Amino acid sequence: MIKILFICHGNICRSAAAEMVMKQMAREQHRNDLKIASAAATREEIGNDVYPPMKRALAAAGYECEYHAARQTTRAEYGEWDYIIGMDDENMWDMKRIYGGDPEGKLSMLLAWAGQPGREIDDPWYTRDFSGVLKQIEEGCRGLMQSIKPNEQ
Repeated sequence: MIKILFICHGNICRSAAAEMVMKQMAREQHRNDLKIASAAATREEIGNDVYPPMKRALAAAGYECEYHAARQTTRAEYGEWDYIIGMDDENMWDMKRIYGGDPEGKLSMLLAWAGQPGREIDDPWYTRDFSGVLKQIEEGCRGLMQSIKPNEQ
């Protein structure tokens, strides 16, 4: 089983959307070898569902938005996941702080998988462009899906 964890600030917009997008791509490609989840770098939104405007953007793009309750990642999770993927530089800093570094090289930013290292996924909390952010997430997830071969682990 290949395990992928998406991280953003609060786990109600970007990482939650990446989880939903990647799960749907996995279903469509019959990738039963993937375990996909998301979490927050902070405690601010714990227990909250996907932010309504992001949920609407997902639905408009044809994504199933399953039940979601935001949660914070923990130091112990570093050992549980093969790929831990952040959305922006702040997420990367937070993840390194939470996990005590990145000794196994598991941390990356989502758009790096689309050939855009260093490029951040915009935060729709501030931009209010939920459909534009979803397009960025789709681009990153497509690149990730192409890069992770079946039964890699």
